[in-house]
Amino acid sequence: MFRTRWPVQRSPTGLPLALSDRAVWTYDPGLTWSAQRWGWSSVTATLFRLLGPLEVVVEGRAVPLGGRKPRMLLAALLLQPGVTVSKDHLAEVLWPDSPPASAAANLRTYVHFLRARLEGSGAGLERSSSGYLLTVEPGLLDTTLFEDRLAEARTALGGADPRSALALLTEAERLWRGPALADLPHSHTWGAPLARLAELRLGAHELRLRTRVDLGEYEEAVAELRGLLEKHPLREEFWLQLVRALDLGGRRAEAVTAYTEAEQVLRDELDARPGPRLRELYATLSTAPAPTRPPPPAPAQAPGCRLPLNLPDFTGRRDCVTELAGLIRRRGTEGLPTVAVLSGPPGVGKSAVAVHVAHAVREEFPDGQLHLALGGTTATPRRPGDLLAELLRALGVPDSTLPRQQTERAALLRARLTTARLCVVLDDAADAAQVRPLLPGAGTCAVLVTSRARLPDLAGATPVELDVLPPAEAKGLLTAVVGEDRAAAEPEAADELLDSCGHLPLAIRVAGAKLAHRPGWTLRMFADRLSDERRRLDELRVGDLAVRASVTLSYDQLPGSAARALRGLGCLGAVRFPAWAAAAVLDRVHADDVLDVLLDAHLVEPVGTDAAGRPRYRLHDLLRCYAAERAEHDDGEARLDVARRVLEGYLELALEATERMPVRFFGLLPARDDRRWVPDESAGLLADPVAWFEAEHHTGVAAVSLAARLGLDDLAWRLAAAFLPYFDLRDHHDDWMSTHRIGLDAAKRTGDARGQAILLRNLGQLLIYQDDYDGALASFMRAHALFLAEGDERGAAVALTGRTTVHRILGEHDAGLRCCHEALTLFARTGDRHGEAVARLAIGSLWLARGCTATADRWFSEARELAAELGDRHRQAHALQRQALLHQRRGRLGAARQQLDEAIAIFTELGDDRCVGYAHQSLGELCLCSGDLAHAQLLLVNSLSATRLSGDRRSEAEVSERLGELHDALGQPERSRRYYASALALWRELDITERAQRLLPGRRDDAYTAGRA
Repeated sequence: MFRTRWPVQRSPTGLPLALSDRAVWTYDPGLTWSAQRWGWSSVTATLFRLLGPLEVVVEGRAVPLGGRKPRMLLAALLLQPGVTVSKDHLAEVLWPDSPPASAAANLRTYVHFLRARLEGSGAGLERSSSGYLLTVEPGLLDTTLFEDRLAEARTALGGADPRSALALLTEAERLWRGPALADLPHSHTWGAPLARLAELRLGAHELRLRTRVDLGEYEEAVAELRGLLEKHPLREEFWLQLVRALDLGGRRAEAVTAYTEAEQVLRDELDARPGPRLRELYATLSTAPAPTRPPPPAPAQAPGCRLPLNLPDFTGRRDCVTELAGLIRRRGTEGLPTVAVLSGPPGVGKSAVAVHVAHAVREEFPDGQLHLALGGTTATPRRPGDLLAELLRALGVPDSTLPRQQTERAALLRARLTTARLCVVLDDAADAAQVRPLLPGAGTCAVLVTSRARLPDLAGATPVELDVLPPAEAKGLLTAVVGEDRAAAEPEAADELLDSCGHLPLAIRVAGAKLAHRPGWTLRMFADRLSDERRRLDELRVGDLAVRASVTLSYDQLPGSAARALRGLGCLGAVRFPAWAAAAVLDRVHADDVLDVLLDAHLVEPVGTDAAGRPRYRLHDLLRCYAAERAEHDDGEARLDVARRVLEGYLELALEATERMPVRFFGLLPARDDRRWVPDESAGLLADPVAWFEAEHHTGVAAVSLAARLGLDDLAWRLAAAFLPYFDLRDHHDDWMSTHRIGLDAAKRTGDARGQAILLRNLGQLLIYQDDYDGALASFMRAHALFLAEGDERGAAVALTGRTTVHRILGEHDAGLRCCHEALTLFARTGDRHGEAVARLAIGSLWLARGCTATADRWFSEARELAAELGDRHRQAHALQRQALLHQRRGRLGAARQQLDEAIAIFTELGDDRCVGYAHQSLGELCLCSGDLAHAQLLLVNSLSATRLSGDRRSEAEVSERLGELHDALGQPERSRRYYASALALWRELDITERAQRLLPGRRDDAYTAGRA
């Protein structure tokens, strides 16, 4: 997409980014702004999260915040939002022992990094003479949200609405993902705010649990209170609510026992008695229990507890354990059996959770707890008849009286379970048919089933999906295995190690056990070894624990097509892929049935939907390593064909999406090839082409690297060129540069001169945006020569148009006009009328730069008429913007304003944010020229912020000049001098001497006039 150098501003509203993300802003010709606020329930685009590991989430995705130092800096600013934090305070946080000599420079580097990362997040990071200030709207910060919910809950309780209060308190608790800033070493300066947050959380716990008890939710309250008292045994309010909940729930004997335990703990730890409220409550209790129902008859032989060991370092899963324990107790109170199915990928800890829950509810099942290994992932899963026999023997049925038929055994088991209170763990189920005969029909027994496969056909069962551990819980598990001191000594290495393990509990436990038995190893050394994906599975093995062996059990159960699909998908890299990618792997029209098999086996996982609402998927990193490892045993040519089909699919979709985009791309694309593999129903996938590109953005970048790595060089350069229109539209300059460098090398290896020319033309355009004019000119000239050598006159014309832009920026008007007239001739000869419109706009811009307004007007008018005839609204808007500048030069400010308004409306409708920004800056200059200084300041300050964030130094210099002029007009010489000095430094940095000379002291009176010329 060809764009000339006009001022840039990135927010389509033209308002400060900190405002635009939380409101709907509209613009009217009178330069007034109106807004319609969006409530939190409607907007979840951004959230700054301190309640747990530090995280910034924008549009559902975590923003990468870099290493520990930038994260510590952001945390320090977020703990005091809206307050200027001194540089000395920040230095003390970042370097608690002693700051280095480069501390000030390093601090500026970290601030610059964070500004770039927080672009579009709704936060503003500003510098003052004394420090830095981070402004975050209250609705975007989880600490503020937590306190708001807590206050609203107190108000609801005061209004006698406990049900609403409980909902608000539950919502507040869900904001916590662990201790505040759990992933960062705490600065001593954070003690007070973190202690306040922790105390507020405990107070919220107390209020919520008191409300639950008041509402009669006794079982749930008891389960949660016991967990909280393990961590806070001296919190007397928790003991008070536990005693209340037990007593009101008909468990008076347990209430008395709980009071006695509280009394003992307080005496031992504090040498104190319980407070008066707890003592008064105890006085109301009877010493005799008051059961609400008679105990069920015991079986002929109580089996006792036959559960495996409850892991002493079991970590995390608190919500899951609490939910399951509460479900079991609630169903038991209702006189109903409980059946829950825990499913998840290999190594996620299904068995550990089931056993932990069974131990947690042991007191509910006086007749015993049983564990059966079903062998579902072995070559020969155990038969239901044999499992029934084992269960019946455990219940005291002798072999001599065991029924011979499976149906009779199942009936006998149901009869025994009806009058018993047992908890049974059925571990590693193959399918529902294996489990169904083992379930109770009535009574109050509980059955916990674990399976790698989902069991949707097991009627009446509660499904529980287990995923990998969240970061804080993963860190807790590693710490529990290797020791707190060792984990705390190398926090960054620990994080990298956990990332390599994909937060999978089995992998973390293996890695931790390996480190625990090798005290001489550092975490850094082991993290570096795990960073190599080719040896990662070899490293994750200790004793009889191995990730590879665990995954193999699931892989061996797959049918051939599903196994082949998994191997092919594993070779695509760490990407999120659409359903058609599996079809490409298998060379089929559709592969939904195969994906269903992999989903049910938890070997792929869904991760949202694409632009057409179709699901997208990913492989866990360790499963991907395993799949790629297994693929190495396939025929090499077959593996290459799999990758080629997937990459061809992306290429064809990207080319088709470009043709459907609202803004016509000014450049050259690879030729379409009917022989390539094309996904079925591509029209449905590309209903919204920009949304498709946004969904496939990262995958497209990875596809270029994959193609080059596999030696598919023709696809590598073509993919880079096919994704360029989107990179240009959305200013993804880093991806643009990286893919084109890879693609250019690939085109050179294949000797494809036209491919090289296309990529060199594209790189020239990018270098213009990066203010590297010498590099841009050289790139355009090389592209022009290659296009001519290939006989591609249209390509040569496009390259010449790029040269024209460089010459205009450098003030080389004659050279620019020669290039542009030659390009116009070539466009006309090749029948490219859109190219003709672009060339006419460029010629008009050159004449305008020379001050020949009449000539410029003629070229702009011709370009506008031609664009209108072609239906090219993007070029129409460009022509309108140029004509507006022309009117401004002639003093026709009303006409200029009208045409700028039209251009802004078109650019906004087409979704071209950069051109909207250019037009907004032009509007700011127009307001400055007309004396509307207030609106000029709003538009220009916002433009300056956007140019700094984008790294557009030329536009930053231009806007700084205009702001210097504005503050001159406002009678604010100090601020004016600062802006002029900033512009002067930028012009010198860009080596544009003429512009710099005009800003020297004594020559500023003519700066504005010269700038307009």
